[in-house]
Amino acid sequence: MSIQKILAISGKPGLYELKIQTRTGFVAESLLDGKRITVGMRSNVSLLSEIAVYTYTEEIRLSDVFKAIATKENDGTTISHKEDDATLKAYFREVLPEFDEERVYTSDIKKILNWYNLLQPKGFVSVEALTEEAKEEKAE
Repeated sequence: MSIQKILAISGKPGLYELKIQTRTGFVAESLLDGKRITVGMRSNVSLLSEIAVYTYTEEIRLSDVFKAIATKENDGTTISHKEDDATLKAYFREVLPEFDEERVYTSDIKKILNWYNLLQPKGFVSVEALTEEAKEEKAE
């Protein structure tokens, strides 16, 4: 399983898997409840594979951040995104020590941890799956 077709849709809770592209948009399936929705071209949609996290030297892809979390947690779930801000920042500093604290907000950390905990039980963010995905991208 790959995060290549996983979407975050502005204004909609949770994450979605891209199912079918249509001429006016696409059909996506919710990872929360399995319901399918139609999304128009005007919606603000982000592919998780295109999201990166700022560090002091470069931008780190979200899949690499997920891999670091999966490695730290031995492919298990991580802390809740509802923890207090200091706990979230301390945890994220353990996972990604060089993240830029001025440009990566607590709300971003909450989203990343929430997304990880949503994708982890479905097998999208295990160390093995993310390593395979990285190999496939390099081959292309």
